[in-house]
Amino acid sequence: MTVAMILSEKGRHVVTASPNISLREVAKELIRHGIGALVVVDGDGAVLGLISERDLVAAVAAFGAQALDSSVAEHMRTNPVSAHENDTVDSTMQTMTLERRRHLPVLREGRLAGLISIGDVVKYRIRVIEEEHRSMREYIAQA
Repeated sequence: MTVAMILSEKGRHVVTASPNISLREVAKELIRHGIGALVVVDGDGAVLGLISERDLVAAVAAFGAQALDSSVAEHMRTNPVSAHENDTVDSTMQTMTLERRRHLPVLREGRLAGLISIGDVVKYRIRVIEEEHRSMREYIAQA
């Protein structure tokens, strides 16, 4: 089971942001798309960082409502932990747990290929476990 399998099911579309937009715009995009993070990219599409709802809350807690007018570049996580398409789901889940990251950009040859969340990983893992469970019950029933 690899990250590529998750992306093949959920899709590879990633909502991105420029480092120059405001946190207010980030909040609007998160709500509009019903997501928890945006990948921050430069004009060539190279990944610069990640901005999540957690980062927004931290900025407002530290700087008050005026933080919403500051740029993404001031609050994004630079050099985010990333995954690759050939990474296993288990190793990705371990990375997310150890690094305390809920979102990982997925890279292919250094370019953005998708984004996975801990919810995507858990959903996929539960489905696989349920399929294994069903197969075991069918095997036992046939014995």
